[in-house]
Amino acid sequence: MITATDVSVGYGGKLVVKSVGLHAGPGEVVGLIGPNGSGKSTFLRTLYAALRPRAGLVVLDGQPVTALRGTELARRVAVVAQETPTDLPVSVADMVLLGRAPHRKALAAFTREDHQAVAAALSRVGARDLADRPYSTLSGGEKQRVLVARTLAQQADHLLLDEPTNHLDIRYQHELLRMVGQLGVTTVVVLHDLNLAARYCTKLVMLEDGQAVASGTPEEVLTPEMLLRVYGIHVEPVSVRGCLQLVFSMADEPAMAQSGAAG
Repeated sequence: MITATDVSVGYGGKLVVKSVGLHAGPGEVVGLIGPNGSGKSTFLRTLYAALRPRAGLVVLDGQPVTALRGTELARRVAVVAQETPTDLPVSVADMVLLGRAPHRKALAAFTREDHQAVAAALSRVGARDLADRPYSTLSGGEKQRVLVARTLAQQADHLLLDEPTNHLDIRYQHELLRMVGQLGVTTVVVLHDLNLAARYCTKLVMLEDGQAVASGTPEEVLTPEMLLRVYGIHVEPVSVRGCLQLVFSMADEPAMAQSGAAG
């Protein structure tokens, strides 16, 4: 469980995140959404102590995250960041093996148990056949699967992802988020695509100019009124096979929104 209470984060003399709160319970997938520059990635980095808040508190299973030592934090929180190198000269198996580092002493050799954890993690994400491939030769979707496998090998029960669907084609976007939702771990994910957020997140927190302007279920947050206010775009919510999806049109084209909803 991850709880953030009144968290404010700044660079220099400017606050980028202003009194934002979040609660992600066991097995939940909480999405951070909002326009570019709204503070989503900054807030996410605060959740895993890469940034220290100027005010407020982030708590991991009852403990302040800033009080956890590096190794202990790494055992409990796995991160897939935007800046993950994509051209490392290592095999897929070795990339996933890095997730076992928090479970061994410095300079200690990897054990049979570590290699078994790697094989199990790759199998779980459907990438066992990639184990011997150079990581740098994989497609974008394959690389993201491998990075999630690394977090599984890490055996952390909290997963934080920063825009994991960037540069993926639509099939891999859906496959990746569906897989993340099936892991059963506490997950917080930054997403730009609101339809992906609506479909795969159990709860959403919407940021605007560093402030949380809405939180709750996708149906509660992704309302026409809120999206018009924050994004300046008309939206018609529709249900497709029981899933909330959004039909968009520009704010100066209300007639198109109506015709799009009808179609």
